[in-house]
Amino acid sequence: MPNRRGLYAITNGPRADLLEATALALEGGARMLQYRDLGRDGQRRHAEASALAALCRAHHVPLIIDHDIALAMEVGADGVHLGRDDDDPAAVREALGPQAIIGVSCYDSLSRAQAAARAGASYVSFGAFFPSSTKPLASLAPIDLLRQSAALGIARVAIGGITPDNGRPLVEAGADYLAAVASVLAATDVRAAARRFDDLYSSDRNSA
Repeated sequence: MPNRRGLYAITNGPRADLLEATALALEGGARMLQYRDLGRDGQRRHAEASALAALCRAHHVPLIIDHDIALAMEVGADGVHLGRDDDDPAAVREALGPQAIIGVSCYDSLSRAQAAARAGASYVSFGAFFPSSTKPLASLAPIDLLRQSAALGIARVAIGGITPDNGRPLVEAGADYLAAVASVLAATDVRAAARRFDDLYSSDRNSA
């Protein structure tokens, strides 16, 4: 798992300008990218994931595939993100190998995060921290969960309604990555939105 704290940009469904928008997010400083598309058009998803894999390699940024382990293997992605109903992280680790990045959604549950860490997850994600248009029914997680999970020894991702304006307390509480969907890829200026997220970590990097 790269130690490159910052923006974790996430796509959300089919769009005609997917590659252009994600390229701008990467240019703006996104440190990790997740391809999230729950559509059933396997041919389109394979083509998009392949193109994103090449784009991410050019920017030296890991590409994570949401849920779909087979697709991640087919396109040479760097890893997968697992939700509540997906396979056990240990089994996925065995399938993808020791270098794969395996993320696990832990919602508002510290015990789920502890289990994921024991099973070999590379990172855990908590949220939603704020009301989210992507998942409007998600329960809200307390910011203190990021502090409570510091002993896990793996990266922690904050997700859910996060913007450059409300993200700083999450960074200060220990979020290694701020995950964002609409506030980056639906922004009028995607590159500038990504840079604003990246700036939340700039003082961190300058003191390193």
